[in-house]
Amino acid sequence: MKAHDALYIDGAWRPAAGTDTIEVVNPADEQVIAHVPAGTAEDVDAAVRAARAALPAWAATPPADRAARIAALRDALVARKDEIAETVTAELGSPLPFSQKVHTALPITVAGSYAELAATYAFEEKAGTSTVLLEPVGVVGAITPWNYPLHQIVAKVAPALAAGCTVVLKPAEDTPLTAQLFAEAVHEAGVPAGVFNLVTGLGPVAGQALAEHEGVDLVSFTGSTAVGKQIGAVAGAAVKRVALELGGKSANVILPSADLAKAVSVGVANVMSNSGQTCSAWTRMLVHRDRYDEAVQLAAEAAAKYGDRIGPLVNAKQHDRVRGYIEKGVAEGARLVAGGPEAPREQGYFVRPTVFADVTPDMTIAQEEIFGPVLSILKYEDEDDALRIANGTVYGLAGAVWAGDDAEAVAFARRMDTGQVDINGGRFNPLAPFGGYKQSGVGRELGTHGLAEYLQTKSLQF
Repeated sequence: MKAHDALYIDGAWRPAAGTDTIEVVNPADEQVIAHVPAGTAEDVDAAVRAARAALPAWAATPPADRAARIAALRDALVARKDEIAETVTAELGSPLPFSQKVHTALPITVAGSYAELAATYAFEEKAGTSTVLLEPVGVVGAITPWNYPLHQIVAKVAPALAAGCTVVLKPAEDTPLTAQLFAEAVHEAGVPAGVFNLVTGLGPVAGQALAEHEGVDLVSFTGSTAVGKQIGAVAGAAVKRVALELGGKSANVILPSADLAKAVSVGVANVMSNSGQTCSAWTRMLVHRDRYDEAVQLAAEAAAKYGDRIGPLVNAKQHDRVRGYIEKGVAEGARLVAGGPEAPREQGYFVRPTVFADVTPDMTIAQEEIFGPVLSILKYEDEDDALRIANGTVYGLAGAVWAGDDAEAVAFARRMDTGQVDINGGRFNPLAPFGGYKQSGVGRELGTHGLAEYLQTKSLQF
């Protein structure tokens, strides 16, 4: 695994302005595997200038030609899929089969979807006597998280390029090697110089410089709600567009008519996937009081089967944070039925798959995003009670409903204050809009809704 000791700006790898670097650590064994440049405001400025210079020509490129470049980018990612999966496993810690199936295959699918959309999207429409033009918003500052390092990059960069925007990417400091591989793929795909630029660096330095830069027209950020609020405030002061995909505390509502065993099994798997480091994870399981004890037993048994099959958390800070939440759950009176705060191994940032019963809606573990393999099981009295609990957080990113038939589940899902709901185990759809209500964010990613985020509207009257 070769790391670049440079930044990708204006179509070439060039040295950073300063000499500071960021250590990349393998969370499974805590070994340093690479160093990448810690870009500064000066580097961000160079990248934004390159993106601005490249904007007029790229915006004027016919959509079919932009589509061809995105298709070539997808093909370059396919050619490197094994290297990408191994890199994600090395810097994020996810088991290799999961890195192959999810961290690599999913973003390749998303890139392909935007190659098709760029070629077929209606960038002009009629409204009475007017022609409405949908034009690129301009230079996009994309700030991505570490939990799905390639998917989150593709979900921003592919629609931005499809729309005719140019991009400066600041990836998470924990997973910059995947971002460097993406930049190599962009280069191989023949995307013109300056259309895509990569600055690795720390959030409070490079990320902040990108969000504040007057040459950036839209900031697309995925990460914590706390940082999202800061970026929203900065952008608001400059009257700058934002797309924010933030935290979640999603409810998995199991109605009395549901297949309980299946709902619990899939629900536990959802929370343990990616070691719980998923903003849309169903971390609150809501079960009717008559079936509660059975559900708790099933969940405890399901979690116990995971054993060592889940990877570590991404870094020492997250490791301490998640174990702190588990200790807080115990202290506030929740009943531990699987896992616990004790580290399962001496080395690596591993946390035991953990399940809490007797969780009440006001407990910290039922309100705050933990971002680890921790499930809270809550009891409800009737459907209205379940709805109150499901909607009773500041978040609204995702959720699930299980019932004896889809119509019953859909009726409940319609009343949930959340951006995406899986019905009876519905599968993730990369063409469906993804994003949140309330403090889970602003805007949508994926599909046509994701493309629309990067467009602005001009009407011509005749």
